Amino acid sequence: MKVVIIEDELPAAQRLERLVKALRPDWSVVGTADSIEDAVEDLDETKPDLAFMDIQLADGQSFKIFEKTDVPCPVIFTTAHDEYAIQAFKVNSIDYLLKPIDEEQLEQAMQKFESQQQGAQLPDLKALMQEFRSNVSYKKRFLIRSGQRLSFVPTTDIHWFVSEASSTFLVTATNERFLIDQTLDELEGELNPEQFFRINRKFIVTIDCISKIENYFNNRLLLEVAPEASEEVIVSRQRVKEFKSWIDS
Repeated sequence: MKVVIIEDELPAAQRLERLVKALRPDWSVVGTADSIEDAVEDLDETKPDLAFMDIQLADGQSFKIFEKTDVPCPVIFTTAHDEYAIQAFKVNSIDYLLKPIDEEQLEQAMQKFESQQQGAQLPDLKALMQEFRSNVSYKKRFLIRSGQRLSFVPTTDIHWFVSEASSTFLVTATNERFLIDQTLDELEGELNPEQFFRINRKFIVTIDCISKIENYFNNRLLLEVAPEASEEVIVSRQRVKEFKSWIDS
């Protein structure tokens, strides 16, 4: 039995691999990945019988994997999400491991997988992830501090986020600029992916801010945004394919 572990926390991945080998010595871990891109590559190359998949990876939520490739095997999810989100997995007969994973949890999940292998119908994984997305609560507003005064900015008023000098700023449609506490990595998991897209290491943009898209050298894209940015807003080469799919969705 070939297994792939998709997990961005190295100690967690190593511990899970040890538990799998202890409980099923005849199973082989044929790949490990800590990002969406690496996971897609591993799944395509190894064609595993089973994947353990964390929900939050280094470069975004794991549902994006299903948009990039046909996952060739059942998935047991590992997650720290609250129970309300996990219900989607239960309804679709996919098991999950709630972190921190223990041996009893893992054994039960593996037994469920083995029973599926004996002839039970496997669930529609893409439908599963769509149901998960519909149950996730994304951020609707940001608290803003200005001296002793507090206010908030709805996400519908935001046109992009930018990282500058180890700080993160949100920029509104009216070109107001506010410092916020989160990093872009943290924001990726909090923002609705239908509305926001991370184009490179510095920018997360909304569809509403884009007025023009042009081809740029080195297989990148140059965006014209409103309000106008103080620097070029470029979709990195690694994200161009996904960006086009996002625009065309």
